[in-house]
Amino acid sequence: MKKALNSPASIDELMQRAESMAGLTLGQLANYHEIEMPKDLKRHKGWVGQLIELELGALAGSKPEQDFVHLGVELKTIPVSRTGKVLETTYVTVAPLTDIQGLTWQNSVVCHKLQQVLWIPVQGDRDIPLAHRQIGSPILWRPSAEESYLLQQDWEEIMEFISMGQVNKVTARHGEVLQLRPKAANSQVLTDSIGKDGQLTQTNPRGFYLKTQFTQRILSQLL
Repeated sequence: MKKALNSPASIDELMQRAESMAGLTLGQLANYHEIEMPKDLKRHKGWVGQLIELELGALAGSKPEQDFVHLGVELKTIPVSRTGKVLETTYVTVAPLTDIQGLTWQNSVVCHKLQQVLWIPVQGDRDIPLAHRQIGSPILWRPSAEESYLLQQDWEEIMEFISMGQVNKVTARHGEVLQLRPKAANSQVLTDSIGKDGQLTQTNPRGFYLKTQFTQRILSQLL
Protein backbone atom coordinates (compact mmCIF):
# COMPACT_ATOMS: atom_id res chain seq x y z
CA MET A 1 0.00 0.00 0.00
CA LYS A 2 1.28 3.45 -0.91
CA LYS A 3 1.94 5.97 1.83
CA ALA A 4 -1.00 8.29 2.52
CA LEU A 5 -0.70 11.75 1.01
CA ASN A 6 0.17 14.62 3.34
CA SER A 7 -2.84 16.52 4.56
CA PRO A 8 -3.62 19.56 2.36
CA ALA A 9 -2.39 22.90 3.72
CA SER A 10 -5.41 24.91 2.54
CA ILE A 11 -9.02 24.51 1.42
CA ASP A 12 -7.89 25.42 -2.13
CA GLU A 13 -5.39 22.55 -2.12
CA LEU A 14 -8.03 20.18 -0.73
CA MET A 15 -10.50 21.19 -3.47
CA GLN A 16 -7.84 20.80 -6.18
CA ARG A 17 -7.16 17.24 -5.00
CA ALA A 18 -10.88 16.45 -4.83
CA GLU A 19 -11.49 17.90 -8.30
CA SER A 20 -8.59 15.97 -9.84
CA MET A 21 -10.10 12.76 -8.42
CA ALA A 22 -13.50 13.40 -10.10
CA GLY A 23 -14.13 11.06 -13.04
CA LEU A 24 -11.80 8.34 -11.77
CA THR A 25 -13.22 4.94 -10.86
CA LEU A 26 -12.77 3.34 -7.44
CA GLY A 27 -10.72 0.63 -9.18
CA GLN A 28 -8.29 3.18 -10.63
CA LEU A 29 -7.86 4.87 -7.25
CA ALA A 30 -7.40 1.54 -5.42
CA ASN A 31 -4.78 0.45 -7.98
CA TYR A 32 -2.89 3.70 -7.56
CA HIS A 33 -2.76 3.21 -3.79
CA GLU A 34 -2.03 -0.52 -4.18
CA ILE A 35 -5.08 -1.44 -2.11
CA GLU A 36 -6.95 -4.70 -2.62
CA MET A 37 -10.58 -4.14 -3.54
CA PRO A 38 -13.35 -6.04 -1.76
CA LYS A 39 -15.83 -7.86 -4.04
CA ASP A 40 -18.66 -5.81 -2.59
CA LEU A 41 -19.39 -3.54 0.37
CA LYS A 42 -21.53 -5.93 2.47
CA ARG A 43 -18.72 -6.57 4.94
CA HIS A 44 -16.69 -3.50 4.03
CA LYS A 45 -19.16 -0.69 4.56
CA GLY A 46 -16.60 2.05 5.21
CA TRP A 47 -14.16 1.00 2.46
CA VAL A 48 -15.05 3.70 -0.08
CA GLY A 49 -14.77 6.44 2.54
CA GLN A 50 -11.37 5.14 3.70
CA LEU A 51 -10.05 5.08 0.12
CA ILE A 52 -11.16 8.69 -0.47
CA GLU A 53 -9.69 9.74 2.91
CA LEU A 54 -6.36 8.23 1.88
CA GLU A 55 -6.33 10.07 -1.46
CA LEU A 56 -7.25 13.42 0.12
CA GLY A 57 -4.96 13.10 3.17
CA ALA A 58 -7.67 13.14 5.87
CA LEU A 59 -6.38 12.97 9.43
CA ALA A 60 -9.19 12.24 11.87
CA GLY A 61 -10.13 8.63 11.08
CA SER A 62 -12.83 7.72 13.58
CA LYS A 63 -12.03 10.49 16.09
CA PRO A 64 -14.94 12.78 17.09
CA GLU A 65 -13.52 15.74 15.15
CA GLN A 66 -13.51 16.98 11.58
CA ASP A 67 -11.47 14.98 9.07
CA PHE A 68 -9.47 18.09 8.20
CA VAL A 69 -9.59 19.73 11.61
CA HIS A 70 -6.89 22.28 10.69
CA LEU A 71 -9.11 23.46 7.81
CA GLY A 72 -12.44 23.11 9.65
CA VAL A 73 -13.73 20.63 7.04
CA GLU A 74 -15.52 17.29 7.47
CA LEU A 75 -15.33 14.77 4.60
CA LYS A 76 -18.40 12.76 3.55
CA THR A 77 -18.66 10.33 0.66
CA ILE A 78 -22.22 9.92 -0.52
CA PRO A 79 -23.53 7.12 -2.78
CA VAL A 80 -25.70 8.37 -5.64
CA SER A 81 -27.48 6.69 -8.56
CA ARG A 82 -26.76 7.36 -12.24
CA THR A 83 -29.47 10.02 -12.13
CA GLY A 84 -27.96 11.74 -9.08
CA LYS A 85 -30.40 10.31 -6.52
CA VAL A 86 -28.95 9.94 -3.02
CA LEU A 87 -29.11 6.25 -2.09
CA GLU A 88 -28.38 6.22 1.67
CA THR A 89 -28.61 8.28 4.81
CA THR A 90 -25.31 9.86 5.90
CA TYR A 91 -23.72 8.86 9.21
CA VAL A 92 -22.51 11.85 11.25
CA THR A 93 -21.37 10.62 14.67
CA VAL A 94 -22.17 8.42 17.67
CA ALA A 95 -24.92 9.84 19.87
CA PRO A 96 -24.00 10.53 23.53
CA LEU A 97 -26.34 8.55 25.80
CA THR A 98 -24.80 9.47 29.21
CA ASP A 99 -23.01 12.50 30.75
CA ILE A 100 -25.02 14.95 28.68
CA GLN A 101 -25.71 17.55 31.37
CA GLY A 102 -24.80 20.99 30.03
CA LEU A 103 -24.42 19.71 26.46
CA THR A 104 -25.81 22.23 23.95
CA TRP A 105 -26.19 22.18 20.19
CA GLN A 106 -23.33 24.67 19.82
CA ASN A 107 -20.83 22.43 21.65
CA SER A 108 -22.12 19.13 20.22
CA VAL A 109 -20.05 16.92 17.90
CA VAL A 110 -22.89 17.00 15.32
CA CYS A 111 -22.79 20.81 15.13
CA HIS A 112 -18.98 20.83 15.00
CA LYS A 113 -18.77 18.22 12.23
CA LEU A 114 -21.44 19.88 10.08
CA GLN A 115 -19.95 23.40 10.13
CA GLN A 116 -18.39 22.74 6.73
CA VAL A 117 -18.60 19.51 4.74
CA LEU A 118 -16.79 18.35 1.62
CA TRP A 119 -19.24 16.03 -0.15
CA ILE A 120 -17.78 13.48 -2.58
CA PRO A 121 -20.55 11.79 -4.58
CA VAL A 122 -19.71 8.22 -5.68
CA GLN A 123 -21.78 5.99 -7.97
CA GLY A 124 -23.63 3.52 -5.77
CA ASP A 125 -25.89 1.61 -8.18
CA ARG A 126 -25.66 -2.05 -7.18
CA ASP A 127 -25.50 -3.20 -10.81
CA ILE A 128 -22.23 -1.29 -11.37
CA PRO A 129 -19.26 -3.41 -10.23
CA LEU A 130 -17.42 -1.72 -7.37
CA ALA A 131 -14.22 -1.22 -9.39
CA HIS A 132 -16.15 0.58 -12.17
CA ARG A 133 -18.01 3.05 -9.95
CA GLN A 134 -17.06 6.62 -10.72
CA ILE A 135 -16.22 9.40 -8.30
CA GLY A 136 -18.19 12.61 -8.88
CA SER A 137 -17.39 16.32 -8.61
CA PRO A 138 -16.77 17.57 -5.05
CA ILE A 139 -19.15 19.95 -3.28
CA LEU A 140 -18.03 22.19 -0.40
CA TRP A 141 -21.07 23.04 1.73
CA ARG A 142 -21.75 25.21 4.74
CA PRO A 143 -25.25 25.04 6.26
CA SER A 144 -27.47 28.05 5.63
CA ALA A 145 -29.24 29.73 8.56
CA GLU A 146 -32.36 27.69 7.77
CA GLU A 147 -30.45 24.40 7.52
CA SER A 148 -28.63 25.11 10.81
CA TYR A 149 -31.98 25.84 12.47
CA LEU A 150 -33.51 22.56 11.26
CA LEU A 151 -30.46 20.56 12.39
CA GLN A 152 -30.46 22.21 15.82
CA GLN A 153 -34.21 21.69 16.24
CA ASP A 154 -33.97 17.96 15.47
CA TRP A 155 -30.85 17.49 17.62
CA GLU A 156 -32.47 19.21 20.62
CA GLU A 157 -35.67 17.18 20.27
CA ILE A 158 -33.75 13.87 20.09
CA MET A 159 -31.44 14.83 23.00
CA GLU A 160 -34.48 15.66 25.12
CA PHE A 161 -35.76 12.09 24.67
CA ILE A 162 -32.30 10.77 25.64
CA SER A 163 -32.07 13.00 28.73
CA MET A 164 -35.51 11.84 29.89
CA GLY A 165 -34.53 8.17 29.59
CA GLN A 166 -36.74 7.65 26.55
CA VAL A 167 -34.14 6.85 23.90
CA ASN A 168 -36.07 3.69 22.96
CA LYS A 169 -39.04 5.84 21.93
CA VAL A 170 -37.01 7.62 19.24
CA THR A 171 -37.52 6.07 15.80
CA ALA A 172 -35.88 6.87 12.44
CA ARG A 173 -39.05 8.86 11.62
CA HIS A 174 -38.26 11.47 14.27
CA GLY A 175 -36.59 14.60 12.96
CA GLU A 176 -37.05 16.51 9.74
CA VAL A 177 -33.41 16.40 8.60
CA LEU A 178 -31.53 14.50 11.34
CA GLN A 179 -32.42 11.06 12.68
CA LEU A 180 -31.24 8.70 15.43
CA ARG A 181 -30.65 5.06 14.53
CA PRO A 182 -28.96 2.02 16.14
CA LYS A 183 -25.24 2.05 15.38
CA ALA A 184 -23.70 -1.35 16.07
CA ALA A 185 -22.71 -4.53 14.26
CA ASN A 186 -25.75 -6.27 15.78
CA SER A 187 -28.43 -5.91 18.45
CA GLN A 188 -26.32 -7.84 20.99
CA VAL A 189 -23.99 -4.83 21.38
CA LEU A 190 -25.03 -2.79 24.42
CA THR A 191 -23.90 0.44 26.04
CA ASP A 192 -24.88 2.57 29.05
CA SER A 193 -27.71 5.06 28.67
CA ILE A 194 -29.93 7.15 30.92
CA GLY A 195 -32.93 5.17 32.20
CA LYS A 196 -36.42 6.47 33.04
CA ASP A 197 -35.55 6.97 36.72
CA GLY A 198 -32.26 8.71 35.92
CA GLN A 199 -30.24 5.58 36.73
CA LEU A 200 -28.02 3.98 34.11
CA THR A 201 -29.52 1.25 31.95
CA GLN A 202 -28.34 -0.69 28.89
CA THR A 203 -29.35 -0.10 25.29
CA ASN A 204 -27.94 -0.41 21.78
CA PRO A 205 -25.49 2.33 20.74
CA ARG A 206 -27.07 5.01 18.56
CA GLY A 207 -25.77 7.25 15.80
CA PHE A 208 -26.92 10.51 14.26
CA TYR A 209 -27.66 10.32 10.51
CA LEU A 210 -28.66 12.95 7.95
CA LYS A 211 -31.85 12.01 6.11
CA THR A 212 -31.64 11.46 2.35
CA GLN A 213 -34.15 14.26 1.54
CA PHE A 214 -31.81 16.72 3.26
CA THR A 215 -28.62 15.60 1.53
CA GLN A 216 -30.49 15.40 -1.79
CA ARG A 217 -31.44 19.06 -1.38
CA ILE A 218 -27.81 19.99 -0.67
CA LEU A 219 -26.53 18.15 -3.76
CA SER A 220 -29.33 19.45 -6.01
CA GLN A 221 -28.68 23.07 -4.97
CA LEU A 222 -24.93 22.91 -5.48
CA LEU A 223 -24.44 20.59 -8.45
